Amino acid sequence: MATDLSWRPKAGDIPQQPGVYRFRDATSRVLYVGKARNLRQRLSNYFAPLATLHDRTRKMVQTAASVEWTVVANDFEALQLEYTWIKEFDPPFNVQYKDDKSYPYLAITLGDAVPRVFVTRNKGIPKARYFGPYSRAWAIRDTVDVLLKAFPMRSCSDATYKRAAQTGRPCLLGDIGKCAAPCVGRVTPEQHKSIAVDFASFMGGNDTGFVASITKKMRDAAAVQDYESAARYRDQVQAMETALEKNVVVLDDGVDADLFGIAHDELAAAVQQFIVRGGRIRGVRGWVVDKELDLELPELVESVLQNAYDEEVPPRDVFVPALPEDTPELEKWLGERRGPGHRVELRVAKRGDKAALAQTVATNAVNALILYKSKRSADFVARSQALSDIQEALGMAEAPLRMECFDVSHLSGTNIVASMVVFEDGLPRKDQYRRFSIPESADDTESIYQVLTRRLAYLTPSAQDESDDPALDGRRRKFAYPPQLLIVDGGQPQVAAAQRALEEMGVSGIQLCGIAKRLEEIWLPDSDFPVILPRNSDALFLIQRIRDEAHRFAISYQRQKRRGDIQSVLGEIPGLGPSRVKELLKHFGSVARLKAADEAAVAEVRGIGPSLASTIVERLRG
Repeated sequence: MATDLSWRPKAGDIPQQPGVYRFRDATSRVLYVGKARNLRQRLSNYFAPLATLHDRTRKMVQTAASVEWTVVANDFEALQLEYTWIKEFDPPFNVQYKDDKSYPYLAITLGDAVPRVFVTRNKGIPKARYFGPYSRAWAIRDTVDVLLKAFPMRSCSDATYKRAAQTGRPCLLGDIGKCAAPCVGRVTPEQHKSIAVDFASFMGGNDTGFVASITKKMRDAAAVQDYESAARYRDQVQAMETALEKNVVVLDDGVDADLFGIAHDELAAAVQQFIVRGGRIRGVRGWVVDKELDLELPELVESVLQNAYDEEVPPRDVFVPALPEDTPELEKWLGERRGPGHRVELRVAKRGDKAALAQTVATNAVNALILYKSKRSADFVARSQALSDIQEALGMAEAPLRMECFDVSHLSGTNIVASMVVFEDGLPRKDQYRRFSIPESADDTESIYQVLTRRLAYLTPSAQDESDDPALDGRRRKFAYPPQLLIVDGGQPQVAAAQRALEEMGVSGIQLCGIAKRLEEIWLPDSDFPVILPRNSDALFLIQRIRDEAHRFAISYQRQKRRGDIQSVLGEIPGLGPSRVKELLKHFGSVARLKAADEAAVAEVRGIGPSLASTIVERLRG
């Protein structure tokens, strides 16, 4: 591998001021856009020896043919220019966004002479005011239906409105009091627009103010015995309170804020946004991010906020899981999105109701990422393409219809276990998962060697002959079925250990590879360089999923063994070190006697006081 790039600019030619840079390929297509407080310092990171670069960064600079930069006055201008260029060029190595659905909004066309309220997924209506997005269209339609009793404005289509105006007869909504019927002149366009403005104000968070105002009018009307007006006001209050009950109160009445939750792994991230207005959740949004380059959480937050407020106006407070490095510049940029003289504050919720709600948003993000992966795994076309791509990338003669993955788990060298998970046709075969207990091992490579030796024993010629014996149980016959691809969790050392097991057991015809978690790179036996699969490819997604499943299965078994290991249980008790654990076992002579002992008996052991004895008994019996 070459250690340098022929097109690398001289370090002295790169300015040290803030600026924005663009990597281009041989066809002048923009590959990546980034910003820097010091261009020379930032770009020097890309031009380090290729072998030392992150694999995705190395792929990007090897694809590029040139880099150019633009110097700006300050960090804020760099942020603005970066945002503009990302929107203009849509670079493939920048974060790619995918909205997981088209969300419904509530729109009020305040720019029309006779405004209309309706639910739509189109946000391009001029001078319309939007509320949402909402996760369910039917839910917001129900809310609108209730609120029309309190704010009887037009909700019919333009064709229906014109027909009613021509015939002089209102539609059913006008007859039942859910429309003020401006089409037939019951109210003037100005009066109707005032109703629409009140509706928009109510949806914008001024809900409790309207309830208090209408309630006062109702009482005043009743006081002067205007019972007809009082009844009308009563119905309006009931309609507003019914609508408010549909939106859960989560924060104080005066709080307008957006809360973001982000769950991410090496390949993708799921974002959830809760929109809180007037202390109530008014909308929920979610989308998926494909990560081509490896981004930490603060960098993701910055990119997510730029995407979220591309066309939306941010509130005064925005809560995020982590503050990005350029927080002041980002707050200034968001403030300008609100309007001249406005401010936006980025915060991390640490305690109280806001922290509890932030945890809920984060939980939703985790669930959304799991759902995204599940949907992607369930796609037959994607699975078929993934198997085909794995075959091509690893140079296999046929697609790996059966894959087995092995992972090792331990706790500081104790309770060493391993797992074997099986995927057939890209889907897990949980009935064929296996667990291994390893009595003793020097390190992870030795553990891999031991486990593979035990598993491959079923694939030796003699074992294959025995597996045809109908007297053998079904579990053993399934275990003897050979995979086309054998995967180990780890890099070159783990692959070498697995290769040694294959050679010593005399098993051939099985492709071996390892996946190194930090860089998500695929290692083959006797290879100096890894196989790099595209970050958003279904092939890497499938290999990552089988590796994660093996890790989960190994961890669950290791925890199960720890619970059954008295020394591990005692070792987890604060204040109880190895010496005291040894003294306890020596004093009682057996685990059974220790578990049966009461607090007084445990407290008699040297070094164990009454408080610690109480904790030990509680833990052992719990």
